[in-house]
Amino acid sequence: MRTDVYAGVKGEGAAPPAAPVGVLDLRGGRIPATLVYPPGDLLVVSGLPGSGKSTLIRRTVAALDARGRVVHCVDSQDARERIERRTPPWLPYAVYRPLVRLAHYAALRRALRSDAGVVVHDCGQRAWVRRWLARDARRRGAEAHMLLLAVGPDLARAGQRSRGREVSPRAFRRHRRAMARLVDGVTNGQLPDGTASVAVLDRRGADALRLIDFG
Repeated sequence: MRTDVYAGVKGEGAAPPAAPVGVLDLRGGRIPATLVYPPGDLLVVSGLPGSGKSTLIRRTVAALDARGRVVHCVDSQDARERIERRTPPWLPYAVYRPLVRLAHYAALRRALRSDAGVVVHDCGQRAWVRRWLARDARRRGAEAHMLLLAVGPDLARAGQRSRGREVSPRAFRRHRRAMARLVDGVTNGQLPDGTASVAVLDRRGADALRLIDFG
């Protein structure tokens, strides 16, 4: 597959920062300690439920970009936890799922009004959301990128169990089909619509990554 320089990669023996373009598949290879994206750009972190997207975002994204602006991290899990604190524990998630989505997209819209970098949690199932984000990035004179966690279904299920929250089998099958299309396309060197770059990490790579920097 094609592996162009897509973003600045910091780490021992790594190339200096470069303009983001193309596909970089880091599965099974040398993992950089830091991924660097241009200030003001947008990064979509995509993967199966339980693959570790929220953990990766919270652990690695720098709080400020190179211009001292706050980097906005928009995670649907944050919206869910805020709403769950206000709902009775016996209420099924399916009942208030639309409210969680509404709160998530409202938070995302607010973040996109800024000219700072934005990191977005994405389950990979809704291509229209990624197209919306790519259009908005272009409108702001920025670019959209993707960080794809190619974690298998067994590991993702284990991640769901460890957090005490499992996706229904039917919903998980939908996520798996959508993610399989994404991973297959990227493996063949195809960028997701509207993205300037995509980096692919497996579980080992996600654990090794230390910093996502908008520098």
